Amino acid sequence: MNAQQRAENDLITDICTMIHDPYKYVMYAFPWGSGELAAEDGPDDWQRDILQAIGKGLLTPNQAIQIAVASGHDIGKSALVAWIILWSMSTCEDCKGVVTANTENQLKTKTWAELAKWHRLAINKHWFKLNATALVSVEEGHEMTWRIDQVPWSETHTESFAGLHNKGKRVILLFDEASAIPDAIWEVSEGAMTDTDTELIWCAFGNPTRNTGRFKQCFDKFRHRWITRQIDSRTSRHTNKAKIDEWIKDYGEDSDFVKVRVRGMFPSLSAMQFISIADIDAAYGRSLRPEQYMFAPKILTCDPAWSGTAELVVGLRQGLTFSILRTLPKNDNDIQVATMIANLEDEHKADAVFIDGGYGTGIISAGKTMKRNWQIVWFGEASTDPGCLNKRAEMYRLTKQWLKDGGCIPADPILHAALAALETIGRLDGKIQLQAKKDMDMDVGRADVLALSFAYPVNPKAHTIGMIRARVGIEQAPEWSPFD
Repeated sequence: MNAQQRAENDLITDICTMIHDPYKYVMYAFPWGSGELAAEDGPDDWQRDILQAIGKGLLTPNQAIQIAVASGHDIGKSALVAWIILWSMSTCEDCKGVVTANTENQLKTKTWAELAKWHRLAINKHWFKLNATALVSVEEGHEMTWRIDQVPWSETHTESFAGLHNKGKRVILLFDEASAIPDAIWEVSEGAMTDTDTELIWCAFGNPTRNTGRFKQCFDKFRHRWITRQIDSRTSRHTNKAKIDEWIKDYGEDSDFVKVRVRGMFPSLSAMQFISIADIDAAYGRSLRPEQYMFAPKILTCDPAWSGTAELVVGLRQGLTFSILRTLPKNDNDIQVATMIANLEDEHKADAVFIDGGYGTGIISAGKTMKRNWQIVWFGEASTDPGCLNKRAEMYRLTKQWLKDGGCIPADPILHAALAALETIGRLDGKIQLQAKKDMDMDVGRADVLALSFAYPVNPKAHTIGMIRARVGIEQAPEWSPFD
């Protein structure tokens, strides 16, 4: 055996000891303190913490390691992604994985460019071939089984995420700039985390730009399933501290700008978010005494659904209170739906019924045969508010103000998420335009039935006024006479 072969055997032996120690691999594999890394002595503190958390998690069999990191800018997320890829490939034969990012441009110009740098610097770079879309083992016969692929996400083609199985080996899934990756990709990816007797590693990194969606839920709703870290850019040795100080002076430490770009905190209001989480949270589950709302007209609303996974929703608003009366799977039986709405109208003695025109024309027609005076609402029709692009924007603007004025919504997490998911589209004329429903990551029908209640002004009917008087014990005031 010649010296070159002995050196290679020693290299293999050394790296094999690092199968459960990514931090040790990173310290071993790169020329810290020389060449390009002359000014560096190893990972930043937060990077070391994550690497060690992965290693510790691998010691727990049959349990996926799920790590989510929300951070400010420029702390070295892409470098950490590159290290995790190189370690996972180097220490497990036939390791398979997928890397994706918020955009294809981010994936190619940032994530993959960083991987190219660290692959070039790695002591075992000759073990793998890096091309434009994959890091692949050079071991003959393992080209298809020992690889990490970059995959731009597509909500209509999720096979690359759904089919990521590698029983008995290692699966690695990495999300870069995870805040903007749609919920559908997260949901499909969970299927890759089910193999038994397999090392499962799922890491999500990103600036916390949105306070809705699955990345945010890693830090609250699903926190019990994720190892989470929120990294302040000021604690990283690589960031421009002078620039950060300027941002804090200009915007304030508690501003959403600084929360997202520096402190690694989710914003109170995302950049394009229309209704703030603070306003939704304040309304969530809040209740009023009857005398605080019963004087107002009752408005029954319906958002129909005929296709996909959307649900049919019926709601009722009276003054500052709102409730969801029915949620049903999609239903194209207009007679059946109209009958249900008519029964609810009678039961609640509604003063008006508004139905979304999207799939509601048949329901309106069926209602007419029942002698019902229901009104159809077209979300795309012209707005009476010159500051809004269309009726949808107008209704949601009124909804937003209603929440600020003390509106109450049920403790319904789907409704909460739907209201928070509404985002605006910038316009040169300054008019409010909301993101189209077809472009949203979720069904917002439960929010739409609330917004529909603001379509047109409604006055209480005589029976409502009479019911109010009876409820609070108010009698009809006697007619005033100047001779009494």
